[in-house]
Amino acid sequence: MKENRLGINLAGLKLQNPTMLASGILGYTTETFKNIADGGAGAIVTKSVGLKPRSGYANPTVTQTNCGLINAMGLPNPGIEEFAKEISETKNVLHIPLIVSIYGFTAEEYATVAKKAATAGADAVELNVSCPHVKETGSEIGQKAEILKEVIKKVKAAVPKPVFVKLSPNVTSIMEIAEASVDAGADVITAINTVKAMAIDVETAKPILSNKVGGLSGPAIKPIALRCVYEIYQHVNVPIIGCGGITNWHDAVEFLLAGASAIQIGTAIATKGSNIFKAITRGIDAYLKRKGFRSVDEIVGLSHKS
Repeated sequence: MKENRLGINLAGLKLQNPTMLASGILGYTTETFKNIADGGAGAIVTKSVGLKPRSGYANPTVTQTNCGLINAMGLPNPGIEEFAKEISETKNVLHIPLIVSIYGFTAEEYATVAKKAATAGADAVELNVSCPHVKETGSEIGQKAEILKEVIKKVKAAVPKPVFVKLSPNVTSIMEIAEASVDAGADVITAINTVKAMAIDVETAKPILSNKVGGLSGPAIKPIALRCVYEIYQHVNVPIIGCGGITNWHDAVEFLLAGASAIQIGTAIATKGSNIFKAITRGIDAYLKRKGFRSVDEIVGLSHKS
């Protein structure tokens, strides 16, 4: 039997490899999720869903930069009641963990959405407390430790599944927010969400995005995300998922060495397609073999020990 150096255990979830679809990139359909699984992802994180349907912002909602994308979608989603049907259908055909990203405007909303997602079959929930462009949710919650702790505690009380917390880089100290999250019961930390940004059309002299401000993703934020993972690893004792600008196996290995137990891929799918998961997985495996490591776990946080 071929040895699997890539398998990991993430807060009780068994992944065949440490790659995951990042939230916010693709749609809400079973067909989309199956395509990502066929592309080699070890797990899937859905787009964020809330208590009620939301149409999001008017176009334009995305603009390209030299180093990534700036988006302000406005959290469009069908609402958890409708999406619960898709979760159940997806779990019937998907054989990798499905993590549902959720948001709310109060701690009670987060807990309600989490419970409905878990009941429908979600293997875990990821709390979006880091979206930089929707008022009264996202980063407005994730920037305030006491409010964030209340949200996490209520969600933990509502669901028996692992709770991931996706943090924002748009804070004074991400280590303090990570520590507060773990103190409140977070099982996994995801770092990071997009960096607050904007673009202006020089001909019209107006901001390009309809919301004016959005979140920057892609290669430009990789060094920021890597630094965040490195710092968080020194302050918490739960698994960390690295997210931000990962486009190849080399990027992925950097995050693992910095302290991530798994990595999420988002913007790179737009240019490289869903097979990027297989490509990155092969690269990580080749690296482990070349260096003489028997598993991914052996290199997690290794840069702190060298």
